[in-house]
Amino acid sequence: MPTELPNERSLRAPGTMELDPSGDGVALDETRRLIASNKVEGTAVYDRKGEHLGSVYNFMVDKVTGQVAYAVLSFGGFLGFGESYHPVPWKALTYDVRLGGYVIDIDPGALAEAPRHGPGEDPFSDPAYGERLDDYYGGRAPTI
Repeated sequence: MPTELPNERSLRAPGTMELDPSGDGVALDETRRLIASNKVEGTAVYDRKGEHLGSVYNFMVDKVTGQVAYAVLSFGGFLGFGESYHPVPWKALTYDVRLGGYVIDIDPGALAEAPRHGPGEDPFSDPAYGERLDDYYGGRAPTI
């Protein structure tokens, strides 16, 4: 809320998270190391051979640590029918600038057998679902 003090200037439009545009090198949705969540959602996901698997549907952030825990990947389907969602550990993804997307180094069979859910389902409302994910990926969280 403006206080109308002398020399006061608005740094951003009310209700936005936009940073001071006069700042050197400040971007509103992406920097060299940071990216806004809306730019991550929809990003393509490839296997280690560079073949398109699906896309990032969304990601799950730990409320306490603020760290991204899982990327929920969207696979298959047509016009929203037959689509399945596979949460994978965030650390399993590596961004490849050449492909313009994320690469996951996991066997397609292992990914097919991983815990997943369908559209409209909210498996994270069940605390046991997160435990199943942790058990499934356990020590084999894929990395490149």
